[in-house]
Amino acid sequence: MTEDKLKIVVFGAFGAGKTTLIRTLDPSSKHVEAEGVGGSTTIALDFGKVEIDGRHVYLFGTPGQERFEFAREVISRGMDGAILLADATSPVDDFTRHLYDSLTGAKIPFVVMVNKCEEVGAQPDAIKKHFCEVPVHKISAQDHRRSLEALCTFVAVLPPGHGHVHHGIS
Repeated sequence: MTEDKLKIVVFGAFGAGKTTLIRTLDPSSKHVEAEGVGGSTTIALDFGKVEIDGRHVYLFGTPGQERFEFAREVISRGMDGAILLADATSPVDDFTRHLYDSLTGAKIPFVVMVNKCEEVGAQPDAIKKHFCEVPVHKISAQDHRRSLEALCTFVAVLPPGHGHVHHGIS
């Protein structure tokens, strides 16, 4: 019997919490970053793995700046599903809309996780309205239990990994 492996790619704008989410789900995750204006940022990817109901789930976090489109294309090739992470403390921006439209257009199974719901000024319900065509989970990327519950709910609806039939997004 072959192992059931799933490649799930995490997309989102700069500061949405992609690295935090992956580190929360897998404390031994790997991260490639660089210092830039305004602090450090992911320039290549985050990588973590978890096991859910006997399924090996590999999580790949993508850079959150538009200029790293090429990296998102490479990382997203062969994905079985995607997570779009949105920040509840900021209005939905054009980049997040672009990611949502790209995932929808590519017919990739995906879920939206609205992060930072517990922070002052957060408006998760206002954010949720922008994504009515896919499942939306309110989470805190720092809360292992809530993040894992949302991931488990998503993984449960994904078919077994079958050679990564999906192409990347652009």
